[in-house]
Amino acid sequence: MAEKKLVEAITSMDEDFAQWYTDVVKKAELIDYTSVKGCMVIKPAGYAIWELLQKQLDERFKATGVQNVYLPMFIPESLLEKEKDHVEGFAPEVAWVTHGGLQPLQERLCVRPTSETLFCDFYKNDVQSYRDLPKVYNQWCSVVRWEKETRPFLRSREFLWQEGHTVHATAEEAEERTIQMLNVYADFCEEVLAIPVIKGRKTDKEKFAGAIATYTIESLMHDGKALQSGTSHNFGDGFAKAFGIQFTDKDNTLKYAHQTSWGMTTRMIGAIIMVHGDDSGLVLPPKVAPVQIAIIPIQQKKEGVLDKAYELKQRLEKNFRVKVDDTDKSPGFKFAEAEMRGFPLRLEIGPKDIEAGKCVLCRRDNGEKLEVALDEVETKAAELLETIHHDMLERARSHRDEHTYVARNYEEFEKLFTEKTGFVKAMWCGEQACEDAVKEKLSVTSRCMPFEQEQLADTCVCCGKPAKKMVYWGRAY
Repeated sequence: MAEKKLVEAITSMDEDFAQWYTDVVKKAELIDYTSVKGCMVIKPAGYAIWELLQKQLDERFKATGVQNVYLPMFIPESLLEKEKDHVEGFAPEVAWVTHGGLQPLQERLCVRPTSETLFCDFYKNDVQSYRDLPKVYNQWCSVVRWEKETRPFLRSREFLWQEGHTVHATAEEAEERTIQMLNVYADFCEEVLAIPVIKGRKTDKEKFAGAIATYTIESLMHDGKALQSGTSHNFGDGFAKAFGIQFTDKDNTLKYAHQTSWGMTTRMIGAIIMVHGDDSGLVLPPKVAPVQIAIIPIQQKKEGVLDKAYELKQRLEKNFRVKVDDTDKSPGFKFAEAEMRGFPLRLEIGPKDIEAGKCVLCRRDNGEKLEVALDEVETKAAELLETIHHDMLERARSHRDEHTYVARNYEEFEKLFTEKTGFVKAMWCGEQACEDAVKEKLSVTSRCMPFEQEQLADTCVCCGKPAKKMVYWGRAY
């Protein structure tokens, strides 16, 4: 009974996707709620995923010349207000500090919702000459945004992220870095998280407050909703002019610098859950799974079984992240728990297996079981983990492609969003009025203008005027 109950405690995703998601993050012990409204505890199982994600993303950043720094978490009000569009964009979500101890502060401090203004204030003194450029900095930190509706990993008042902030001598270099970092994110999602993405540019309505261009990677969750999975912004010289970031160029003239910023957050853990998970719980991509192989001893009280399990662990942990479940629960319960926690491979070993010199490897992503000779375990596990990553990515890509539709006129557009879930590709005239109308009528937003453009029709799906861009539309988290 206990075995059945463990999985029953997870609501079916088709029945209630939001409840399924909450059940999974709680049952897999990724998070816990706190007395601080809208904030969460990231528990060891959740934080271990973040650490692996962070490590691999950080390595990719450093390969492109990025250096890590750390700036204060407080921003003086006067500093935040220096860039008009930026402050307007963030004002509703800002948390303010008004007292230091018992004394009222002379000037309010905001807890960083993002750090552009602090970086600008720092760069205006740090950059003097063309020889100082480029500066390619990133910080790993937390930020605070006073969200009304919160959800574990997807939207919380305090969340973890990285924010890159770079300064360049020319507009071309800034644009190049903006696109370069977007590509780093896109490759990371596919090569590490097994999540396929659409790369493109945000419309002016959806771009970052204060940017001249925002580029995005958009992914599709199992329930057909979109998730903005990483953004990269080109600021041009707007912030530099507001903050006085100038440098003496090679021709001895004073010029304004060009800047970028780019970020990815703990919401990617939410993306992993919603793209790959199933009714049994988590399905973790091998490269960010804190446990890649769970060893389950069968009849572990029998002589030699636990010894063999630990011997295998010792061999495997040279190349993999391995755990032996030696608790006194039944094997069936252990299987269900390993499934629910999303471990990519389960290794089953019992007295008969030991006698035959073999074990059983079971894949989490599709449940397939293979008998493997004990002396081939390392090789076979490595092959399987590669295959699992590949298959998870392809499965997610197929799901996205099957839930991507084309609308050539408003009737088709409305019908698709009424009857289906997923991305809808449709043409757009470039006017914000059409975006506003679509959002008001259908609760749908433009996700991005993809780099790979298609001419699906000659006219805008909303107003019938000549079309300028093909856009991915969707309902989003």
